[in-house]
Amino acid sequence: QVQLVESGGGLVQAGGSLRLSCVASGSILSIEAMGWYRQAPGKQRELVAHIDNSGRTNYADSVKGRFTVSRGVAKNTAYLQMNSLKPEDTAVYYCGADANRQAYWGQGTQVTVSS
Repeated sequence: QVQLVESGGGLVQAGGSLRLSCVASGSILSIEAMGWYRQAPGKQRELVAHIDNSGRTNYADSVKGRFTVSRGVAKNTAYLQMNSLKPEDTAVYYCGADANRQAYWGQGTQVTVSS
């Protein structure tokens, strides 16, 4: 099993910044990719940003130019730097990983952006 633990969420004013972290642990043979997803109340979970082992990234159009996804040197960590936050970024943010050829999810961390 692989466990993902997110941290770094919180309450921030519009225009502010937050940095989310995700650490993967457990019986990890390989991690092919990691990503961040979010789910706002009443909405479906959506991709925010994704990064694979080659460093290739993919972003939702709504966060391009504001958010940056990265991996740690150890490759079992992922980060999401969120700048110029907007109230519409308010959601539970989940870390996801393709590990051991399976998909795993963290429990999520709340991000609330006040106007």
